[in-house]
Amino acid sequence: MQANVLARTLNMGRDAWLEIRKGGIGGSDAAAIAGLSKYESPVVVYLEKMGQLDQDEPGEAAYWGNVLEDIVAKEFSSRTGFKVKRCNAVLQHPDYPFMLANVDRLIVGQNVGLECKTASAYLKDLWEGDEVPMQYLIQCQHYMAVTGFQSWWIAALVGGNTFVYKKIERDEELISQLIDIEKNFWENHVLAQVSPMLDGSEASGNLLKKMHPAAEEGTETELPLEADDLLEELETAKQEEKGASERVKTLENRLKAMLGNHEAGLARNYVVTWKNIESRRIDSKALKAEHPDIYERFAKSSISRRFGVKAVK
Repeated sequence: MQANVLARTLNMGRDAWLEIRKGGIGGSDAAAIAGLSKYESPVVVYLEKMGQLDQDEPGEAAYWGNVLEDIVAKEFSSRTGFKVKRCNAVLQHPDYPFMLANVDRLIVGQNVGLECKTASAYLKDLWEGDEVPMQYLIQCQHYMAVTGFQSWWIAALVGGNTFVYKKIERDEELISQLIDIEKNFWENHVLAQVSPMLDGSEASGNLLKKMHPAAEEGTETELPLEADDLLEELETAKQEEKGASERVKTLENRLKAMLGNHEAGLARNYVVTWKNIESRRIDSKALKAEHPDIYERFAKSSISRRFGVKAVK
């Protein structure tokens, strides 16, 4: 199998590239559709494909990821001896045209690709040993589905000072599941123009904040009948959450009692710690009372929305 070349990207502008992206599902979209992305949710991907969500300019992390991509590729080549080249094309699955791939690099003389990443030092645990963050594993399997390649390399600069590279082998079972998930999303949501349901992901929460940043004060609306079912379900979920939270606290307290004044305790399969943490915070009330001029100079005003539910008597 060989991928089709949907478009050449060598001199393509960002707007044209974003327009092509709307016409299919890319590697970074795949993890979001499967519910495995921290940064995007199925609803976000749907709105992007429908042109109902403006594409933000790349943030700091994305900007530096693009800047450092070439450095990561060169370091991979230096360490492995493999020559790499840019693809400069949007690739398309020959049987599932909605599956697209914008790959970072191809290995010269091999049917193998390379994905280049940068990652925060806080995420270093996700790269230890043979581990690859799940969303990137899905991305590489998506690329193998589109290209027909049997393997894909991923290289990452973690924390700015740790370089890792790993080979991911083609997983036919996972690829088959991905194709089913993406086909369902494309046909039953994008083409049918039916939005997926919002989920509880951070990405969905951020989307709602972006779409509805501030309420129009004093306004009120009549909610649809579905809201009553959701509210009943919410109340049940809260009670279950409360019970689980109390159970967690009970178990933690029993373990703390066992530790006593010790910082750490050893069990057969776990290490339990109860460490001292020193923290300092500005007493804003005292600062405002004693130095109101300084308080006003540095006080930052912002608007956020607090969600609440109250029973009607």
